[in-house]
Amino acid sequence: MNEVKKLIKKGESNVTEFKTSLSTKNEIGKAVSSFCNTNGGTILIGITDNKVVKGVNVGENTIEKLANFIKQNTDNPTYPDVSMENVDNKKIILMKILESGEKPVFFKGEAYKRVGKSNHKMGASEIREIAKNSSKIYWDEKKCEEANLSDLRRKKISRYLSQREKHRNVPKKIKINQKQFLKNILAIKDSKPTNAGILFFAENGLNFIPQMQLRLARIKGQEITGMILDRKDCEGTLWEMVEQAEEFLKKHINFIGKRTDKSFQREDKFDIPIKALRELIINALIHRDYETSADVRVFVFDDRVEVINPGNFPKGVSPKKPKHKPVNRILSQYMYDVGFIEKYGSGITNVRNLLKENGNKELGYDLSEIETKAIAYSQIFEKDLKKACGQKTSEKTSEKTSEKIFHSIKQNPEISAKKLSQNIGISSRAVEMQLAKLKNENKIKRVGPAKGGHWEVKNEKE
Repeated sequence: MNEVKKLIKKGESNVTEFKTSLSTKNEIGKAVSSFCNTNGGTILIGITDNKVVKGVNVGENTIEKLANFIKQNTDNPTYPDVSMENVDNKKIILMKILESGEKPVFFKGEAYKRVGKSNHKMGASEIREIAKNSSKIYWDEKKCEEANLSDLRRKKISRYLSQREKHRNVPKKIKINQKQFLKNILAIKDSKPTNAGILFFAENGLNFIPQMQLRLARIKGQEITGMILDRKDCEGTLWEMVEQAEEFLKKHINFIGKRTDKSFQREDKFDIPIKALRELIINALIHRDYETSADVRVFVFDDRVEVINPGNFPKGVSPKKPKHKPVNRILSQYMYDVGFIEKYGSGITNVRNLLKENGNKELGYDLSEIETKAIAYSQIFEKDLKKACGQKTSEKTSEKTSEKIFHSIKQNPEISAKKLSQNIGISSRAVEMQLAKLKNENKIKRVGPAKGGHWEVKNEKE
């Protein structure tokens, strides 16, 4: 909502156009052609040229009819992301159009391009030129020849639809058959899954695209040669990997806090904001070069977290000048659909803002020809943290708490983390940190799932 208001406030531009009502369908179609043939863009329907929110009358099938109108009258057929938003208690329609990988895109037999705030009909020579220069096929829209349609799972598709409805207000129920729907969103092509389809809807895309791997490691010290304390090789779909990575980071990022002026309660927070690290991982997964065999890696050191992905920024884009120029446009769209991306092209800016608000130093980058390394720095090194809190007191307290948890588990191997928290009088997060410590020290082992499993004491100390 706030992002839509910001777009309205900025006004029309080379990537934003306002339309007063749905009665201007042909003008909307020309704008779609223009954005497809230029750099992509956004159309807001229900807004006047001078930024006044008029709203539109939306019926049960309005969005579906508009999407079909665009699809039927564009060549190559275009499938914009269409959703409904509420602004000032009025309904408006938001259309997101990606730059086409196969140009030109015609609307009713004519091709248009975006020049400033206007849509201009292209001449024959311009059409020939843009067609000649538009031979690139994005990696994520290529067919995955080793896979079949049966490799795409209904439960993955269903979850995608549920999340898209939740975050983008697009009805979960689709009125076309599933195969046609997957074709419309470019998850299949010529009865074969695309690479994007495999990454988002296959049970285990690693069977077909091994370079989609996301690996995380907690390394002791500040060098890559340090001892590996914990590691995680993520599995499943691309977005499931993001969720697994987030859980790993929550376990290994320092938790710090201070007394507040308002009460005797402590205000606790992560040393490095998890949301910022999550954003960096998402960027790495959707903007990486999948043509190489390397994977995305995340290293958690004592003083920083590094997120490394194969490839570099597209031409004209840099950490200082971030723009929405996706390397894998379909993956970007899918991540946006499920709410993992809130606004196109805002990832690096969001990370910088989150780090600043949390008290961390500026986001760092180390760029080379073959990979991009983003670096989020700790506010305080582990050794300094101990010193600041009183190392001896902290270590004794931690050791005492660890012993309590160890002996509680020894007495009751089926005890839950929640029960440990209640018995010992510390937070659930503190319990999880102590359990992770005991695991790393090879004193305990979890057997079975969180619910229904039990603890096994591996190295008892009386």
